[in-house]
Amino acid sequence: MRRAFRHAHAGHWPEAEAAGTVVLDFDARHRRRIRLATDGGEDVLLDLPKAVAMADGDGLELDGGGWLRVTAAPEPVAEIRAGSAHAMVRVAWHLGNRHLPTQIVGDMLRIRPDHVIEEMVRGLGAEVRRIAAPFQPEGGAYSGDGGGHGHHRHDHADDHHHEHHGHHHHHGHEHGD
Repeated sequence: MRRAFRHAHAGHWPEAEAAGTVVLDFDARHRRRIRLATDGGEDVLLDLPKAVAMADGDGLELDGGGWLRVTAAPEPVAEIRAGSAHAMVRVAWHLGNRHLPTQIVGDMLRIRPDHVIEEMVRGLGAEVRRIAAPFQPEGGAYSGDGGGHGHHRHDHADDHHHEHHGHHHHHGHEHGD
């Protein structure tokens, strides 16, 4: 089995050398070590030094030469649209306050389906439609990569607090309600 040992962001690898494609959903694109199946049916071992958040268009270098193109798979998402910029900012604030992975696509937002959150968003005056589409949420200010290539994972031992979903923790900054 061939091994993919290095990751490169889109535009930073020789796409002409792509030997195939791996189609992965959002969760499968944040890995260090896993068996992947290419579009040609070849099994490849992803064996990176550390877990990385891969995005559509990224490349994985193969031992023995060549690269694999990473393609974001369509998956269930909730697409959110609001009638005004003010309404959309309110929705975005509430999603951010809950630290939900959120993708910005033009004038709409995408989140993972969650009936409780979807009802909250509708209560704020937005429309929600469930579709299948690639999901690449923003990386966040704490990830070191605001372009959607990272994750802000909560460590409840870190020094910050705020209230949401019935639990408290301290961030070193305050969230308004």
